[in-house]
Amino acid sequence: MRNAYAVDAVRAAESALMAQVPDGALMQRAAAGLASVCAGLLPEVYGSRVVVLAGSGDNGGDALYGGARLAARGAAVTAVAAAARMHEAGAAALRGSGGRVVEAADPDGRAAADQAIGAADLIIDGLLGIGGHGGLREPAASLAAAAGRARGVVVAVDLPSGIDADTGEVAGHATSAGVTVTFGAVKPGLLIDPGASHAGVVELIDIGLGRYLGRPDAAAAQAADIAAWLPRPSAESDKYRRGVLGIVAGSDRFTGAAPLAVGGAIRGGAGMVRLVSSEVPATLVRQRWPEAVITTTRAGQEGKSAIEQAGQVQAWTAGPGMGTGDASAELLEAVLATGLPVLVDADGITLLGMHRGLLPRSAPTLITPHAGELARLIGADRADVEARRLHFARQAAAELGCTVLLKGSTTVIAAPGPDGEVLVNPTGTSWLATAGSGDVLSGLTGALLAQGLGPSRAAAAAAYLHGIAARLAAEGAPIGSDDIITALPAATRAVAAAGGAGRASGHLI
Repeated sequence: MRNAYAVDAVRAAESALMAQVPDGALMQRAAAGLASVCAGLLPEVYGSRVVVLAGSGDNGGDALYGGARLAARGAAVTAVAAAARMHEAGAAALRGSGGRVVEAADPDGRAAADQAIGAADLIIDGLLGIGGHGGLREPAASLAAAAGRARGVVVAVDLPSGIDADTGEVAGHATSAGVTVTFGAVKPGLLIDPGASHAGVVELIDIGLGRYLGRPDAAAAQAADIAAWLPRPSAESDKYRRGVLGIVAGSDRFTGAAPLAVGGAIRGGAGMVRLVSSEVPATLVRQRWPEAVITTTRAGQEGKSAIEQAGQVQAWTAGPGMGTGDASAELLEAVLATGLPVLVDADGITLLGMHRGLLPRSAPTLITPHAGELARLIGADRADVEARRLHFARQAAAELGCTVLLKGSTTVIAAPGPDGEVLVNPTGTSWLATAGSGDVLSGLTGALLAQGLGPSRAAAAAAYLHGIAARLAAEGAPIGSDDIITALPAATRAVAAAGGAGRASGHLI
């Protein structure tokens, strides 16, 4: 796991460690790690032009000490003081190593700063640290903007200035970095958009906080985690022991949802898939996936009757393309009444909004909305959901008493309860923005539920595999949702191979 910790937890760990080490030791550890990463980004340190954008706090101090180390190796380092005061010891170290300091508030200093930023090979963002809230104010905002326009790589110190360390929210101007060097622990805002999009590649520098950190506030599963979670058939396995998934999907209007969900489930390892659908999508599934066992619904048939007729299953996926009429509502109600693990997606989520009494339920439940669906379900604005993904995923999990997989640029999974686990998916590609990809994900996730994974792990493993499959299928070109299904076995093999290598080396990949 790539664990992430909130600011309060990091501060507490820093305080505990600082009581055991000499004054300034943590800042020097951070500066050494920062300088090492920066040196690796430069073709040659000697003669390179480096700019340090320094705020007034310890974040600015880390940046100045890091700049001093680069200056001592022959880099031409200019520090730009973005506030009336700056970290005095850090500035003195920089000057002592041959660097110079200019004041952004001084017109001549600002002109020199703009010139240095434009010519820099590397720009270190030390404007605002993990304690900052809200967007950048002047002159920091314009300095960050100038850095974004410059040709040099931008390296953020601990996190890009202007993003919320705990949530990834961006309330105004913020730095966009190519690399973020974070100290002691990854922060949730580095994993979750929009903050993650500002962070670039995240490099973690160990400064000794590990033993003082408790339970993470969020985590991104790695290949070794997914490989360990994925069910594997044994010599005694049969189709029933491998997990039977029931799927309610498709309608005469949305005929393709059923074959896509069924395909995701079959390629996700379900031993058997039982589909409940109307005649047209059922026919398409028979043609594409003849191994599926199909129950065809009839006009006027009670939802409970159709679900019972389908036969025994270990979990249900309900919603993709099923429609939102009364008959569909009856089917969803019958599925939720089974007492089995249930995944609700697409039209099923719309039905939950129309029939709020269906949740919460006592059995494991997972919903997989995109931002628009979640906004309608909980009465929020879509733009707010996209800007505050972690907040609204947690809110929905608490209100509905279920696990929420919020799809989008960052897939966030939030479990219910005051200590509900938060997982973030690190895989995917923008080519996933294609019709039907969510149907594939719902079938894949349902298959993992049927094989015995809990909602959070099933959601995280499915999202990870879904993202890898899309990358393998796309390779930089457009894909359709059926391509994702086709690539799922290769994705599973790749994750298993990477996970085995990670366990053998003692590292997660």
